[in-house]
Parts: sequence; structure tokens; C-alpha cells
Amino acid sequence: MRSNRDRAILALAVSTAARASELLGLRGADLDWGDQLAQVRRKGSGAQQWLPASAESFVWLRLYLEDLGPLGPDAPVWWTLRRRERSGDVLERRPLTYDALRAVLRRANTALGTNWTMHDLRHTSALRMVRSQRLSLRDVQVVLGHAHLTTTQIYLVEDDQEILRRVHQYLADQAEPSQEAVASESTVGYDSNDLAVLLGGVPR
Repeated sequence: MRSNRDRAILALAVSTAARASELLGLRGADLDWGDQLAQVRRKGSGAQQWLPASAESFVWLRLYLEDLGPLGPDAPVWWTLRRRERSGDVLERRPLTYDALRAVLRRANTALGTNWTMHDLRHTSALRMVRSQRLSLRDVQVVLGHAHLTTTQIYLVEDDQEILRRVHQYLADQAEPSQEAVASESTVGYDSNDLAVLLGGVPR
């Protein structure tokens, strides 16, 4: 990413799982700086929804907006500079379009030798949330804006390397008894001296 704007878009996309069109529709009033939330308008329904975003994304947003200058509550968040058609030497500020955003990714893909898309960022964010033990599938469904839980379940894809890691950890746990098991084994039964007293014998 060659600018704070592009870094902010990338960080927002991978932390909120918002679609490209939803991110491009952000206005100044859609940013809650205190709670680090971004309000999007859902594709299809148009319903407004606040989404939690990463602290990193808001750092890049602040740096980008410092470069951009004052932003009104109804103004689009994302802007780009384009040359005027009649005067090629004059630059004017225009809202960032989907085609312009795709051009940003094309440049990055060319430099990295990759083929990432904005949907890949949404997919990555969804997979990270599904694999987190802190979030339920219902939590992920709400963030993704899915009407049906079955749509969210497509992200329940297990990574083979992660499965191998967990099984290795399971086998290691089986080979080494836990501290609680060792402690319980050491306390099972009675001390021979206590038994002797209890049964009227002579302690050894």
C-alpha cells in the first residue's frame, strides 16, 4: 500500500469483513472514533450497521484524514486525485470509485506477485473470526451481515496444518499427565501411620 488511505482501507476491510461497496459508502458521520466503529450500509438491504474495527485501522484512518484535511459528516471518507479532462495539469479531488480501488489492488498484486481481491480480504476476516474461540458463529453471522446462519457456515473450513497442530498438541497432552492428575495420584489412599492409629495398631 503506497498511501495512508490505502492502508486504512486494507486494515478496515480485513478487520470488519465489510464488502468493498460498503466501505466505499462510508461518510464522515459513519466513523465512531471513541468506540472504533464504522457504520456501513449493507449491500442489498441498505440497512445501516455499526461494525467493530481494529485499532490499527483507526490509526491509518487518522493519518489519512490528517493528509486529506477537514471532512464533513456527509462527505465521503475516501477520496482520490484525478486530472481534469480539459486541463491535464490540474488535479481535482474526487470520491474514490470501485474501479479506482481495484486499480490500487492491481498495483499491489503486481508488486507482490499475488492475486488478492477485496472479497479475499472479507473471506480472510471471516475465517479469522470463525476460528477464534472468543466468538460464536452467531457473532460472525451478525458481523458479516448474513441473513441465514447456513451462509456463515461455509466459512467453517478447517486448515489442514492447523488440524495437525491441534492433534500433535492433543497427543503431547496425553503423553504428559497433568499436574492435577499427578497430585491426585499422590494423595490417593491413607498414610500407614494414620491407619495404624485408626485400627488400633502401632504406628511404624
